[in-house]
Amino acid sequence: MKNRRPSVAGSFYEYSSEGLKKQLNWCFLHKIGPKVLPKGIETDRRTCIGLVSPHAGYIYSGPVAAHGYYYISREPIPEIVVIIGPNHTGMGAGVSVWGGGTWITPLGEIETDSESAERLAEEGIVEIDEAAHLYEHSIEVQIPFLQFIYKEKFKILPICMLLQDYETSFELGRALAKVLHNKSLLIIASTDFSHYVPYSEAYRKDALVEVCILRMDAKALSEVVMKEDISMCGPGPVMTTIIAAKELGAKECKRLCYATSGDTSGPKYEVVGYGSYVMIR
Repeated sequence: MKNRRPSVAGSFYEYSSEGLKKQLNWCFLHKIGPKVLPKGIETDRRTCIGLVSPHAGYIYSGPVAAHGYYYISREPIPEIVVIIGPNHTGMGAGVSVWGGGTWITPLGEIETDSESAERLAEEGIVEIDEAAHLYEHSIEVQIPFLQFIYKEKFKILPICMLLQDYETSFELGRALAKVLHNKSLLIIASTDFSHYVPYSEAYRKDALVEVCILRMDAKALSEVVMKEDISMCGPGPVMTTIIAAKELGAKECKRLCYATSGDTSGPKYEVVGYGSYVMIR
């Protein structure tokens, strides 16, 4: 399996290593962000199993994403980070896992967990497939944050979902929990919420999604997104993470931050919503 080179460096985030580090500092210190830089591990116990994190350009969603990464930075580094993102390009299989090699960003290379990818593919819900990942940004933009907070080595398992219905999410969540139950892991659901709607509408509709996330109710999330016609791009990754996290012992979900592009960098007549949530033991 070949190495995956960055697709959105220079557009969604800074192209150079130094420029990217400065931009990540900006995300953490932003008025919408946690307003503090990660200090390192503060406890010997890992409690966080799932993280919901946005994936827009850093100038828009980075301060919201920084809340989640600050939270997990205080806990021991997981052995493997599963990153599940929606498929925006339409390329590749219905559910695709990257099978091996490394993912490259301006901050360096991260090894993928080829053994877990193969075991997951054996469960029948995913295919080992490169095409879905080559130009997809939803997984890529999470990786520099991980490299920024974690100084030691860890592996990633990138999964891209074209199919995002509840049944597929349920099967994928159960399969992840089965394959990875004996590993120290973190599952990241990469998603933005309402897209290109008025500021007040984003807050109103995304609050309905938030209730489902905080209750860790994947089926209700599926139903409210369809019923209210909410333009959330990654309900599948969030439902999958909820299901897997509960199987792996998560008992509670906490809201860290919700804001829109109108709060961070853009106008308020048409915004995109972003949320950061952690699922913990």
